[in-house]
Amino acid sequence: MKPGLNIAVSAARAAGQVILRNMNRLPDIKVHSKGTNDFVSEVDHQAEKSIIEIIQKAYPSHAILAEESGAQSGDDCEWIIDPLDGTTNYLHGVPHFSVSIAMREKNKLQLGVVYDPLKEELFCAARGEGATLNNRRIRVSKQRDLTGSLIGTGLPYRDDQELEVYLATLRALLARTSGIRRAGSAALDLAYVAAGRFDGFWEFGLNTWDIAAGVLLIQEAGGLVSDLEGGHTHMETGNIIAANNQIYKNLITTINNAAKSV
Repeated sequence: MKPGLNIAVSAARAAGQVILRNMNRLPDIKVHSKGTNDFVSEVDHQAEKSIIEIIQKAYPSHAILAEESGAQSGDDCEWIIDPLDGTTNYLHGVPHFSVSIAMREKNKLQLGVVYDPLKEELFCAARGEGATLNNRRIRVSKQRDLTGSLIGTGLPYRDDQELEVYLATLRALLARTSGIRRAGSAALDLAYVAAGRFDGFWEFGLNTWDIAAGVLLIQEAGGLVSDLEGGHTHMETGNIIAANNQIYKNLITTINNAAKSV
């Protein structure tokens, strides 16, 4: 096991405890708006603080990129943190949210953890060592065709997320798959691709902390991840397509053709 994965797991579990501890007081949680339909709660901040404290105790010289507190400079190793992915679900009592922690060194992902504290599901990946769910090896699905596939996605909610283009891709995929799911936590959606629960996933305009851990999970589980054109800008643009090797080509072709039709 790569050094640091135990720290990431400990940090994720600590954040999960914060999240669960506050579930019985959801109506009283303080919430602020970061933008249109984009909310942050005091629980996000508390969970993030617990993660950063654990990481900095173990690696005081490492850099940090966290959703709520921003970037902290450091050496070539950077921790990428989403303390509560699916805040809107959480605040409404919808039981689908997660903690996402990744570490990259010189811009190359090395570790990834996605933790669902309600289901007690811990997805872990280390570069070159595969991906696991609760210590059992996971692989992407063996689905061979888009027909019959189940695809995850996220709906645009900001003005810069090209709603009409997205709707064209959604329309095209609805006609060619067995179903589309919008669950509300991109980090968990990507973990589900790694575990073979979803056959693929696509979304526009995500943030680095939404996808970093999930990207490594999928790669280590034998899947493919790219931007919408098949390139490698997904960590910067947040435009992402992920799938198993069998349907990836058809998925990206369908999405590109639909996007060009707008």
